[in-house]
Amino acid sequence: MQAQIAKPTPQIVRVSNFVQEFSLPLIVGAVLGLVAANVNQHWYEVLVEFNPFGGHASVFGHEMTLHFMINGMFMCLFFGIATKEIAESTLPGGVLNPVRRAINPLAGTLGGVFGPVGMYFALAWIIYGGTNDFAAVANGWAIPTATDIALAWLVARVVFGPMHPAVNFLLLLAVADDAIGLVIIAVFYPDPLHPVEPIWLLFVVGGMAVAYIMRRFRIRWWPVYLLAGGTLSWIGLAKAGVEPALALAPIVPFMPHLGHNEQPDAEETHSHDTDAAPHPHAAEHAGHSVLERFEHQLKPFVDYGLFFFAFANAGVAFSSIGWVTMMVLSSLIVGKAIGVTLFSWVASLVGFPLPPGMGVRHLVVTGVIAGLGLTVALFVAGKAFPGDSPFQEPGKMGAVFSIGAALVAYVLGKLLQVREEGLRSRVILPWSRG
Repeated sequence: MQAQIAKPTPQIVRVSNFVQEFSLPLIVGAVLGLVAANVNQHWYEVLVEFNPFGGHASVFGHEMTLHFMINGMFMCLFFGIATKEIAESTLPGGVLNPVRRAINPLAGTLGGVFGPVGMYFALAWIIYGGTNDFAAVANGWAIPTATDIALAWLVARVVFGPMHPAVNFLLLLAVADDAIGLVIIAVFYPDPLHPVEPIWLLFVVGGMAVAYIMRRFRIRWWPVYLLAGGTLSWIGLAKAGVEPALALAPIVPFMPHLGHNEQPDAEETHSHDTDAAPHPHAAEHAGHSVLERFEHQLKPFVDYGLFFFAFANAGVAFSSIGWVTMMVLSSLIVGKAIGVTLFSWVASLVGFPLPPGMGVRHLVVTGVIAGLGLTVALFVAGKAFPGDSPFQEPGKMGAVFSIGAALVAYVLGKLLQVREEGLRSRVILPWSRG
């Protein structure tokens, strides 16, 4: 008798979808990391820096601690999924296609970078100008440029209503913002212990070539792209002295999608249990292209795995709260709101209008929501301030506290009355089709 694999019950599926949709593993991991660090900082650091392979086992000069395996290896998958959203947003039907439709939100994205960076430098000059610490503190300028796509999308739906055009606007802004963030990490924050050796980047090019060849041969199993092209890319970045967590960023765009003569897999499309509660994005992902299956099948693992990332990076003692904490938090919430509002407003004046149903009050609230920089902001803080820097933990605390942008946006949204329950405009997600 052939053994049958037990399928999860609809109740389990609903609970799992709820946990993923509300980013609960990430939030719980951040809370537990904070608790652990404040209960016993030494125990927390020993746990995070534990090397399960013993001694000083390392790969290409990177010691194989839990911290490195989470940040330098697991986060490859996180940035790979982020790159997938960016890649699909440029396809026909995506929010970055055609370009004219995306001009105003992209202008807001630039404002969401220059605004917080400008505020961060201004605060750094006011507080640390003329001191020996100014240069070190100023190196954290990129921390407040980040936006957490998942949390921002969730909060936007609560504040504006699920069908409001501001949700779509914010998604485009967040996707483009993360694209800029990938470039910033790669260019401005190389590993100081591993000087940049550009010749090794040829391995990255080789990984891209392998992925391209596999796509030409219509290989439809996404793990092959990660194991072949991704491994070459990771080795190249690690040896070149560039952040290896970005290894899948140049590989993922080569995965076949519906724009590459891909056809939906009808068998897989109809094989899902129709009685189970679907994940919020399951309809867009299930059983289509290689690129979509990559996200659909890997995203649950990444969503739950973010618990460990948050735990390993958010463990900051409350005694570490300082001026840098205030600088990061102010730049994320206030700087983002000012930058997004100003740049998008100017773009509308020069002929690139806001989506119908959006005005300045919606822009202000959108900018505040974009200040939710938790995941990527934590990652950048670890790169901007070396491990022995007295500013790393205060910077991370500012990133953790940025979750408060959700409460600020909710209250501000109520005051400005931005939620319109009866609106029926369609939200076009970055991964949607037309």
